[in-house]
Amino acid sequence: MTRIPSRRLLLLGVGAGLLVPRAGDAATLAVTPQQTEGPFYPASFPADIDNDLVQVRGQAARAMGTVLHLEGRVLDANGRVLPGAVVEIWQSDARGIYDHPRQAGREQRDQAFQGYGRMMADAEGRYSFRTLKPVAYPGRTPHIHLKVAISAGAQLTSQFYVAGEPQNDADGLFRRAARSARERERIEMRLAPAPGLEAGALATTMDIVIG
Repeated sequence: MTRIPSRRLLLLGVGAGLLVPRAGDAATLAVTPQQTEGPFYPASFPADIDNDLVQVRGQAARAMGTVLHLEGRVLDANGRVLPGAVVEIWQSDARGIYDHPRQAGREQRDQAFQGYGRMMADAEGRYSFRTLKPVAYPGRTPHIHLKVAISAGAQLTSQFYVAGEPQNDADGLFRRAARSARERERIEMRLAPAPGLEAGALATTMDIVIG
């Protein structure tokens, strides 16, 4: 598995990780809202399922679109880290096309975009993905799907959105998941330039809280 090194994005002042208190002080941690899996969870997994969705193993081409470095921690509602949690993400390519048999125009998708990634959170509960800034497609505001499973059997399915996107409040799934400011901060990615990581790339930190 390709591991994207931890970048300590707290130094950039981005993402919901800034709002997570220490374990023991976290009785009021907001849980990441459950959301629909949607129709495009992979019907079969790609040969390359690591945490770098922008570069498919064995291909020279890089995916089209703006690179996004997404990282954070997996926590329980008491603020305890959950090492070993399995984190999956999937999303459309820069044209708004998923790698799925039910996707219209699938043959036009960017073959250099992996579309799906999976990794296990480390001993500090941290995960990281190199993916793309999501784009809108008909009926949906830009979003990234995610699913997290922990050893105790709990599972969370949700979606991340781009903070400030004009289409967010017109998206019914976003509105249902962001009923309060605390829920909203769990699913809205605040993006910042990341020139120290990769030229032209963006970065965000999103802690995932499982209740």
